[in-house]
Amino acid sequence: MRNELMWTRVEFNQSSWLLLATEKGLCRIIFPHEGLEHFKSWMTRIIPNGELKEDHEAIKRTGIIEWLEGYFAGQKLSIAGAKLDLIGTKFQQEVWRELGNIPYGETRSYGEIAKAINRPQAVRAVGAANGANPIPIVLPCHRVIGANRKLTGFRGGLEMKKKLLTIEGITNVEDGGHERFLF
Repeated sequence: MRNELMWTRVEFNQSSWLLLATEKGLCRIIFPHEGLEHFKSWMTRIIPNGELKEDHEAIKRTGIIEWLEGYFAGQKLSIAGAKLDLIGTKFQQEVWRELGNIPYGETRSYGEIAKAINRPQAVRAVGAANGANPIPIVLPCHRVIGANRKLTGFRGGLEMKKKLLTIEGITNVEDGGHERFLF
């Protein structure tokens, strides 16, 4: 049972991000264009009778702030040992763990992820789970692209996806994606 949800605002790559954690670890990274208000119903499900409080030091203890600072500075870092609280269905968590296996500087297609989790027919479900990833960057959903090497969707927007791929030296991806992600 989760009793409290802590949050803090941090600056990375000249953008303001929100990080949320439970007592178990980091549970959500909120993109600069989003805010806490976008996640009210999610927060109520996570801690129905709990408390939401700002606590920079608690988030810092998860190690994620230092990890993200290194990532945005271009360092290849492992998430091993990071305190994470993955909140989702069993299938979603399976997909998210596989995202964590995509090496820095490499990409995978949705089909490759589906095959890697031994569900080759679940390409669309993998796409949905990828889109629901609560811990982007750390669990690198931005490294998942279309089988045609085109950008697809990204909750952070396709411009952000391009920036993240560029940080990692990934440049052989073509523009694409749905217009709702063009921000």
